[in-house]
Order: sequence, then C-alpha cells, then structure tokens
Amino acid sequence: MTTLLAVSFATAPLAAEGPAHASDAAEPAPPEPPTLLENSPAKLPEGFPLTEPVVVELELTLDEAGEVTDVRVTRDDAPPELLRAALHAATGLRFHPAMSGGVPVAVRLPFTYRFEPAARVAMLTGRIRAKGTRKPLAGAVVRSGEHLTEADPQGLFELPLPPGEHTLLITSPGHRLLYLKETLEADQRLEVVYALEPLVLNPYETVVRGDRPRTEVSRITLHDQELREVPGTMGDPFRVVMLMPGVTTLASGLSYPVVRGVQPSASAFYVDGVRVPFLYHLMVGGAVVHPDLIETLDFQVGVPSARYGGLLGGAVDAHISRPREDGIHGSAYLDLIHSGVFLEVPMKDTGTVVAAAARISYTGLIVTRVANAITAPSAYVGSDGGQYSSGGDPAIYANYWDYQARVDQRVGQGQLRVLAMGSSDRVGLSARAANQDSGGVGLRFHRLDVRGRHPFAGGEAELGLTLGTDKLGIDFADDGRYDGEYTLRQGNVALRGGFTRELSDAVRMELFGQLERRSAEVVAVGIFRPVGPAEGPDAYDRPDILATFAGVGAQLALKPSARWTLVPGVRLDSYHGFGSPTMLAVEPRLAVRHALTDTLTLKTGAGLYHQPATVLLPVPAGEMLALDRGLQRAVQLSAGAEWRPFPELEVSAEAYFNPLLRTLEFNFEDVLSNLRRRGLEAEDIQGKGHTYGVELMVRRPLGRNWFGWFTYGFNQSRRFERFTRVGPNGEELGQAEGYLPYVFEQAHTVKAALSYRFPYVTVGAVANFNTGRPESGQFGYRTMRPGTTDDGTPEWRPVSRDAVDRLPPFFRLDVRASHTWALENFVLDVYLDVFNVTARTEVISRKFGFEETSTGAVDTLRVSTLGVPVILPTLGAKGTF
Repeated sequence: MTTLLAVSFATAPLAAEGPAHASDAAEPAPPEPPTLLENSPAKLPEGFPLTEPVVVELELTLDEAGEVTDVRVTRDDAPPELLRAALHAATGLRFHPAMSGGVPVAVRLPFTYRFEPAARVAMLTGRIRAKGTRKPLAGAVVRSGEHLTEADPQGLFELPLPPGEHTLLITSPGHRLLYLKETLEADQRLEVVYALEPLVLNPYETVVRGDRPRTEVSRITLHDQELREVPGTMGDPFRVVMLMPGVTTLASGLSYPVVRGVQPSASAFYVDGVRVPFLYHLMVGGAVVHPDLIETLDFQVGVPSARYGGLLGGAVDAHISRPREDGIHGSAYLDLIHSGVFLEVPMKDTGTVVAAAARISYTGLIVTRVANAITAPSAYVGSDGGQYSSGGDPAIYANYWDYQARVDQRVGQGQLRVLAMGSSDRVGLSARAANQDSGGVGLRFHRLDVRGRHPFAGGEAELGLTLGTDKLGIDFADDGRYDGEYTLRQGNVALRGGFTRELSDAVRMELFGQLERRSAEVVAVGIFRPVGPAEGPDAYDRPDILATFAGVGAQLALKPSARWTLVPGVRLDSYHGFGSPTMLAVEPRLAVRHALTDTLTLKTGAGLYHQPATVLLPVPAGEMLALDRGLQRAVQLSAGAEWRPFPELEVSAEAYFNPLLRTLEFNFEDVLSNLRRRGLEAEDIQGKGHTYGVELMVRRPLGRNWFGWFTYGFNQSRRFERFTRVGPNGEELGQAEGYLPYVFEQAHTVKAALSYRFPYVTVGAVANFNTGRPESGQFGYRTMRPGTTDDGTPEWRPVSRDAVDRLPPFFRLDVRASHTWALENFVLDVYLDVFNVTARTEVISRKFGFEETSTGAVDTLRVSTLGVPVILPTLGAKGTF
C-alpha cells in the first residue's frame, strides 16, 4: 500500500517573459502554490517483499494548466521496482496551477511517495446460527470495539481484526446476547460457528407463505404447528382433518372421516398428487405418512375443483415439504405407541436432495402385552376347594409400519421427483385355547411415483408415472371347524400429465389428465369360499379382474376485475371394467368468489361428481368388483362467506345441499357375504338421497404464541328407503317409504382447539361434542320398546325404521403439554398428549336383553351399552436438527 505523507513546495517560475521596470510596476501579488486536485496513489508491485517503509522523493514539473509534464527522481536509494511504481503513478497527478500575480505559471515542486508494508491482521470468519435448530441468522451482528460486520442470508460473516485478544458481542433479534473472547495471531484465519439461544423456542409466528390463490369454495389450508401440535392428534397432521367443519367419524378415535354425510371411502386422499388407497392405519393409528414429510395440508370439504375426480365427498391433499439445500436436517421421536425417524440430505454439487422416513408401532410390545396380561389364563380355587384354570380371552395383536423416501433432482430449469411410500397393518385375535376363535385383518400398500416438472410453452408442464400394489387379507378360525381366509390383491399403473400457464394477469389455465390400469385377484378359502362349483377343492381364485380408469379435464381461473374470481372447469372420466361396457362421466364444476370489501368475500360453487360403488372403508379392488352396477352420481352445491376483520381472525360460514342422485353404498359385510354368491349379486343396493347443512368456523391462525379455532356443524344426511311400518305392539302395518337419517348422521358437532405457548411450556386442549347416530340397526342394534306378552311376560318390541331413537351424545376433551430445550445442535421436545382425558365412553350401540329367573323365565328387561372408552395417553420425546 502507499501513503502520500506530504508535498513540499519550493516553487520557482521556469522563465520570465519581458523586462520588469520598477517605475511602472505595482506591488506584486504573493505567489500561490499549486494544490492537488486528483491523487494518483502508487501501487506496491505484486509479490514485492516490503518489510519496512520506503520513501521515494520526486521532482514534478507542472505547466500553466497544472498538468505534470516531467517527473525526476531526486533520491535514488529506493528499490528500482518502487521507483518505477512511483514514476508511473506521478504522471496521473493533477493540480490546480500555481499563480503568480494572478496569472497561472509553470513550476517545479518536490513530491514524496511513501510505501508502507501491509498491516498484519487476523481474519475471523464463520457462521452464525440459532441454537438447536441450526437455522442461519441473517443480519446477525459481530462486534469487537469499533470493528463490526453483519452476517449474510446464509449466516456467514468475515471480520478482519488486529492480532491479540478480543471481546466479541454477537447479537440477533429474538435471540440472547452472546459474549465471548477470541485470541488471534497475526495472519491467522480463524473459522468459527456461533450459536445464539432463541428467546422463545418455536414461536407461533405469522409467516407470509406462497399459498395458491383462494379459488376453491371450501378449502382449508393448515401449516406448521397447526398440523403437529393439536392435542389428541399425536402430532399427526392428517388427524387434524377430523377436527374440521363438515367432518364426523364412525366412532371416537377412529380416523375414518365422514365428510358431509357420505361414506369415508367416498372422499379422496392425495400425497403430493399421488392418490393413496387409505390414509390412516387401522383402528386408532395415525396417518400412513411421516409428519415431518408434510409441509401443508389442503382440505376441500365441499365442491372439490375439477382437478379431483372419482369421488362424491371431499378431497384431502397433503403437500410434501420442499427440498431444503441449506444442510442436513432430521428428526427422531419415541413415545408409548410408536417411533419414527426422518432424514434429509442435500448434495449441492449435483443439485440432489434425498429424504427418507420410517415409523414402526410397538403396540405389540407394550399396549397389547398389558391388555393380554390382564386377560391371560389364570388358576383359581373353586367352591369345592379344587384347582381350576381359566383359558382367558384370545390374545390381541396389533402392529403397523410405514416408510417414505423422496429424491429431488434439479434438471436444467425443471425438477425431477421420485417418491416411494408404503404401509402395513395387522390387527386381530390369537386363540389361547382350543375352543377359542381367532382371526384378523391385514392391510398393505406400496407406491412408487416419478414426477417431472419443466417450463414449457410459456407455462409449466408436469408428467408423472405411478406404480402401486395393495393387499387386504382376512382370516378366521373357529377351532378348525369354520376356518377361512379371504385375500384381495390389486396392482395398478397410472400415468398423469398436466400443464399450467398464466395466459394473462386475469386468466390462468390448467389442463390435466390421467390413465390408470388396474388388475385384481380374489382368493377365498374355507368359509369365505363361494357356494357352488369352484376352481379347486379348497380355494376360489378369481384372477385377472381388470379395469381401466381414465380422465381429462381443464380449468380456468378468471379475474374479470380485482374483486371477482371465477373458476369454471370440466372433467371427462371413463370407467371400463373387464366384461362391462365403458361408462363415461362428464363433470362440470364452477366456483365463484366476490370480494365485497377488503375483509368480506362471498363464495359459491357447484359441481357434478361420479364414483364407482363404495364399500364403507376403502379396500383394494373395491371400486372394481361392482363396476357392472354403474356409477354413483351426486351434485354438490355450496354458498357462504369469509370475513377477516383483522389479520388475526378468520370467520367463515357456509351452507350446502348435495343431492345424491344415485348411490351404491356397500358395507364390508355385504362384500364378504355376496362374494359367496360369486360376486356382488345381493339385493339391489342402488339408492338415492341428499345431504344438507351449515358449517361455521372461527379461526385464529398462527401468531403471537397461540392459535386455535372453533367450529360448528349442522348436518342432515338422508337416504331413500323402503321399510316395514310397525305398530305399537310390534305388529307389521304394511310397507312404507321415505327419506330416513343415514346410519352415520350426526346432526350437531362442535369442536374447539386452542394451543398457547408460554415461556417454558406449551399447553393446548381440544373439545369435541357430537350428537348420537340414529339407532337404525345398520351398525349395531335397532331401537326396541318394552312391552309384555299376553301372559304378562316382559318382551322387547321393534319399532319402525322412521321411529328409531338416537344414541346418546358424546363429549371428549383432549389435552397436550410440551416443553422444548435448545441444545447445541438439535432441539429436544418432550410432550404428553392425552386423547380423551375425560375417559368418556361413546356408545356405539345398545343391546336389548333381559334377565332370567332361576327357572329360566324372563324376569326384567335390560338395556346394556356397547362401547369402550378409547383413552390414548402418549408420552414421548422428539429430537430435531
């Protein structure tokens, strides 16, 4: 480096023009030396070993304009390299000219360049991140005295410091101050990582996200803690669906949503665009996808858009978290029911991100062991003093596992994603004694999906291929007398494509289509074997059940003005089963939104929907086995309003009416019994009906340490039925018909969720209330009335289908408490989640029995309730990095 220390002026004119006469000359003005206008520093030659200061003395010649016309070395003891550097730099100097008598004059003046060796400094460099989460802290400040610097968006910083000991202060908004000391030596480069402790761990922050514009009529989108910290859900995002308006369930604790009064299998479940056969593990298990793999969840409770086909109910669409390239991320958790791991690894050199997750339930190791210990065989002493043994009850077994793997790869301007997932469940009873029954149910599925997205023709094109296999197995044994096995297998290959383009600021176009080929096989052995001739002495095997499902559609999002949004769409679906004619379904859809003000929006929508026959719960090949019966058909109509008086409050109200023009609703028992007749050849189950209701939701989104919502739903789901009218004494009065309550209708539901993060603990509660289902006998026993026979003996008498009672209402309270520690490289959460802390029992059915006298005569009538208090305490810990 160079430093210009001083300029010495001993100027003298280069020449005098004309004689000077004292007699006619005024007092001369004092001379004015030149002044520097533009400096020209001399650069130290690259690689020159300067160890001490060097001074180069020059003499400059300036003309009347102040330009340097000549440079001369007046002292040549400096190294030649520095002399040349000084001479070269001096030619670039510019001066205000010297003045003599008010006239510019040429002068000579000395000029000095001083070369100083570079100061010996140290470099402190590194990264600043949050303690526990390892999140980069952009804008964090590192200060040592008057030296300071800020971290860049990746949390990286560099701070040159003189050698020696330094007291550092590191600050970042929302984090505790960090004081520490570092000792640096000259020319040292010290790399460090500083972790700042958050003032509040995992705050409920309001984050601006890039959600899709609100074009659907009834879409609810949940994020982050709204998905993972709701009490009673065990941290499972998909169980939160059960707390949304318009959703009821078969029974408390079972995650099979009844959406606006239709069967659970009438709704569709998607994971990142891939339709999965079922979303939840059997019984009270969670979803089949690891929670940390899910970023957001869209729930379209009514009038799903044209993107979704083959359904009569709602659509649940879970979006996989976007690949993170800022480092390795992962988590592991362990609780009383199951454990799981998640790991995401980026490869920056290739633009690849690999993520994998897996979970396993050990209810077989803990929960069922405790239950089986209670019901295990035992010895006892009889009244006669003899030793006897009890065979106990059959042993319970229940277990499940699931896995997911994802690979994201940047390909030019596009993205390639490979997603694999699978799930397995087994639930049942094992006989402990020769006279006991045993049996169980097993469900398993696997999916492999490859999807590519790339800019195309001014928009974005998508192409995907999905391979899948599903299996349902049922076995039963009754001491070897009525043994049987029933197996359903299904394989499918699906191709889908899509194209999205913004045609203008006011028009957005979507095109989509899919083609799916399914093949299935049914194997029935023993008591499940159909009556009549069969292929083989013991088994009925029906392979090569084939079906082809295809669909194409288009949708436009139109904004004719700033306050209007119209989304017309249409689908054309084709259903073809082996040996059955091809069925076509045209499904127009329309959604309209109008912003009356900046805070109030009106909305309405309508659509036509089709779906093959459904079994109560989704089962492999369920839609294929009854294609010859045609398609179900329904209309969905909805209208409502959304009001957001301020950013921290959302209120929505909606009314709907869904005519069920044609229904084909099987119970699973129908499938098993009708299989014995070589197909679904039972009585005609074709029906019709309607559902209507009102839904209200008041929601406080994430922000300021808390979130919550309140919902109320009124639902009437009716089916047209022909039934026998019964008189007061149980006598048949003839046939009747009418629209009767559906078996799973719950007229009123109230749900409230609240979670608040205190400085040291997060607590939350969920309250759930619903009225009872009709006691119609389709799922349990039908209502009976007490009466007496002619001889005065008490008896139960049936009632007409239109006069049945409703089961008692049910209230449940779930609670959750958690505490978080920020350790050096990961965050540790310890939580207690209790489902049904009130220990209430939901009545599933009532049994109408009697008590007998010692002679065997009926003494009194007795009503007993069937139901188990499903209580799930979950104590666990989760580490995240």
